[in-house]
Amino acid sequence: MYTFKCGSFSYILTSEIHFPFTILPVGPETLTLVIGSDISRCPNTPRPACRGYLHKRTQSGLLKGWRKRWFVLKHDGYLYYYKNKKDEGKSRPLEMMKLEGAEIGPDTSLGKPFVFKCAPVSRNRVFYFCATSNQEMKRWLDSMQQAVHPITQNHVWVDVTRHNASLPPLAIKNPECLGLLHQIDKNKNVCMQHYCILKDGCLYFYAGMRSTHALGGIYLHGYSVSEQSSLLKSSVIEMKPPSEEFKTFYLSAENTAENKRWISAITMSISKWLPLHQAIHDFMRRPLEETRM
Repeated sequence: MYTFKCGSFSYILTSEIHFPFTILPVGPETLTLVIGSDISRCPNTPRPACRGYLHKRTQSGLLKGWRKRWFVLKHDGYLYYYKNKKDEGKSRPLEMMKLEGAEIGPDTSLGKPFVFKCAPVSRNRVFYFCATSNQEMKRWLDSMQQAVHPITQNHVWVDVTRHNASLPPLAIKNPECLGLLHQIDKNKNVCMQHYCILKDGCLYFYAGMRSTHALGGIYLHGYSVSEQSSLLKSSVIEMKPPSEEFKTFYLSAENTAENKRWISAITMSISKWLPLHQAIHDFMRRPLEETRM
């Protein structure tokens, strides 16, 4: 767990690997954030909430019955399905449906075990799915239930980061680090240059210094930062998340000295979020305050 001091509030960030990650202020408010989540359009989408093969009942075409399909439930609350697992990320889904407000639950009307149904609000249709076991059906229903009733919370800290993302880069006050960075895609061996601003554990990406708003940004709470090497660069900044659910980022400045400057600044910015045991220790060592009548 981590805690962060912001104004008159102290926030506690849990480091559990479950989605979403929760920040609890030492006070009456509750803030939910996603470690490493995107705040705009920056590609740091967490891995799907649930994925796997299901049999889907079909009543169209010449062949009626059950067809095996690859399903992906993403954190955006949409359920996508493909013909095969290999099609995910390479081909467009055969269909997608928004689950918010949908009616879901087990179904026994078809006389087949491990069947559950989904009736999306936006569709005049009921979908029937069949899992391979009761445990697998429960896994899907639990994940889908979270998409049906999403938890949305607003907080001043999130509002500030979204506001910053709407500003030109030089309009952000007191940045902790700024300059050009190359974002490296190790899978494709390509680099994309961004003008970047670091502020309060959030890294904002801009197309250039004169941009009117950020392309996106990353909440870096819980990330660890180190210097690595790659095929494209001799010195690379590796930003590793606390859970495999989120993406590892590879960035590089113009030279090794600049990389070290960024690593130092990012580490310092992240360190504002202290481990919970350290925050409790510091709190207990504070001198008692007198109450004046």
